[in-house]
Amino acid sequence: MKKSERSSRKRLSATVTSDLIDYKNIDLLRRFISERGKILSRRMTKLTSKQQRSVTVSIKRARILALLPFINRDS
Repeated sequence: MKKSERSSRKRLSATVTSDLIDYKNIDLLRRFISERGKILSRRMTKLTSKQQRSVTVSIKRARILALLPFINRDS
């Protein structure tokens, strides 16, 4: 795969600490969701595995409580 064919998605910094990751912190959780509503991978977010699990659980809790949408219908 050529470099020009790769995704040009900007990676996020891994400065998130696990104590700040909470299902009520919607602004933080939106950083880890794609435009289509999918949870971004560790490779894209540069999180540790423990942080990624915490983000995933928090996003799923926020979705169940209707704080975040399951899918993004804007696209």
